[in-house]
Amino acid sequence: MTLTTEDTRIPTENNACVMLGIDKVGLEGRPMPPSPGEYEVIVAPKKTGICLDFAAADGQCGDFKFAAADGFDGTLQGFFTIPADFCYRLPESMPFEEGALIEPLAVAVMAVSSVAKMKHNANVAVFGAGPVGLLTMAVAKALGARRILAVDVNEQRLDFAKDYCATEVHAAIPKNSGEDNMSYSKRHAFEIMKRFGLGERGDGIDLVVECSGAEVCVQTGIWLAERRGMFVQVGAGPANNLIPMSILVNKEITVKGSLRYGPGCYQLAIDLVRQGRINLKPLLTRRFPFKDAAKAFKTMQNGKGDDGKVTIKVIIDGPLA
Repeated sequence: MTLTTEDTRIPTENNACVMLGIDKVGLEGRPMPPSPGEYEVIVAPKKTGICLDFAAADGQCGDFKFAAADGFDGTLQGFFTIPADFCYRLPESMPFEEGALIEPLAVAVMAVSSVAKMKHNANVAVFGAGPVGLLTMAVAKALGARRILAVDVNEQRLDFAKDYCATEVHAAIPKNSGEDNMSYSKRHAFEIMKRFGLGERGDGIDLVVECSGAEVCVQTGIWLAERRGMFVQVGAGPANNLIPMSILVNKEITVKGSLRYGPGCYQLAIDLVRQGRINLKPLLTRRFPFKDAAKAFKTMQNGKGDDGKVTIKVIIDGPLA
């Protein structure tokens, strides 16, 4: 990983965009695009900000690009311009540091609310107790989950999850010598069910949200879901995974993918925090000045700081701070 810094010109014009500075937000109106004729479709994302489903490819739309996509550099700028249509006003009671976590929280809202449409009083298992996994648990709790089981290999993250919002935590068991992934995943799922008294009917796992991307977690999650339960894949892992197809079919499990966020996710994320149903403060475990940005990324990669304590999310102060 290579990190560089450079001075860039502060924009003097901000046509139909919002400029984000330190505690400063400026909004300008934007005209409505002309209406197409009866049989005419005009899709010009760069000019209109409108992107139809059939015009998007690989998650990108025209000249628009996801700010965290590969090749998109410079997001740690003192000023950052984006279309005003894509911005949400933060409540006055919400610090900017917490506002920075609305994006990953919206990912969790997408998985639990928009994609899974989790029912009240559901039993939920989340694989991966990283930032997105923890926020997924928080959303599940806020929307009325009965039991929330966190599964991870990192004991420190599991301790954090239990203090944060998980009702139960489970450290993944080790593989036996020579054991293949599928055999391990089946054994692991049955170990979890036995330990926590989970069955296939009545008190099983209604919703599994996989946030690690690991193949064994995908497999274990499908084995773990109760009959006619749901499995939602959030974590990005290998392009191809071996899954227990016969179990998926015999148990009539619904499998869905969840990519980032969609309409309404940001607003619901903001509302859940504003209403006090989700607390983001505990996730902000460390803060670094801009000059130590490389150390901040290394700390996140290691999962803990020099003091040995677990790291969940870090704040990097902007160059103008």
